[in-house]
Parts: sequence; structure tokens; C-alpha cells
Amino acid sequence: MANERAVLAGGCFWGMQDLIRKRPGVTSTRVGYTGGEVANATYRNHGNHAEGIEILFNNEIVSYRQILEFFFQIHDPSTENRQGNDTGASYRSAIYYVSDEQRAEAVRTIADVDACGLWPGKVVTEVEPVSDFWEAEVEHQDYLETRPNGYTCHFARPDWKLPAVS
Repeated sequence: MANERAVLAGGCFWGMQDLIRKRPGVTSTRVGYTGGEVANATYRNHGNHAEGIEILFNNEIVSYRQILEFFFQIHDPSTENRQGNDTGASYRSAIYYVSDEQRAEAVRTIADVDACGLWPGKVVTEVEPVSDFWEAEVEHQDYLETRPNGYTCHFARPDWKLPAVS
């Protein structure tokens, strides 16, 4: 098994975790705060960190590209600092790459998403090197598992598919 790490932000972390954790090849997820300057970030004090998700996955089962394609399927990457009713920098769309290969794949995937016109506007997803990831409080982990009727603005769009990569 070849484990790989991905760190993504696409709005409220509850919905992201709930959908991504169920994907084949995903071995674990945790939600937290990333991409900001506050040390030991918390829900009440996270400065300009984004609500993010750390994903560990077996890249022999699911590729990083497939993780990114699903990420772009479950949130709107064309809205700046917003997902659903949630607004502000905490809810921005961002990819925090852990290697040069991930960065290159993120840039390629964004170009493909833009070229397909699946969203009403251009992708505004930030692509930045991974930095500190501050794990969110226990009540935010697995939130929709323990509160199945809790708020989410994320959903799979079954008809949303990027054309096959040549």
C-alpha cells in the first residue's frame, strides 16, 4: 500500500469530510484549520486559516487526480470565500500540495475544470504549499456521522464528470 496525504479546503469541513471519507481508497480523514498564520488554531481563534480536511489515501486504489476531481464535484470552486450560506476566508477553496507532483496535478486539474465549463465561473481555488494543519476540536470531527441531519452545503453532483485525461 502506498499512502499519500492530501490537504484541501472547500468550505465547511463537515460536509467535505462526510463525503470524502466514503471514497474507495481513503484510509482516514480529519478536519482542521490550515493555510493561515495563527499557531494552535481553534474554532474560536483561527485567524485567516481555512476550514480544511486532511486526507490519507492509498494511491494504488485512488489517485490524487481522482481525489481532486471529486473535490471539484462536491463544492463550487468558482465562488470566492464562500460555500452555500457560509461566507468569509475560512470557507475559501484551496489545495495545499505536499509535493511538486501534487502541485502540477492541481494546476492541470484546475485547467481542465475551467476548460470544461462545468461551473458558472472560473475556478478561484488557491494552490499553495501545505503548511501547519491544526486539528479541529473533537466535536467537529466526524460531525455528520454523529449528527446526520446537521448542516452541510456539500453534495455529490452525479452528472458532473471531467472528460477523460489523454
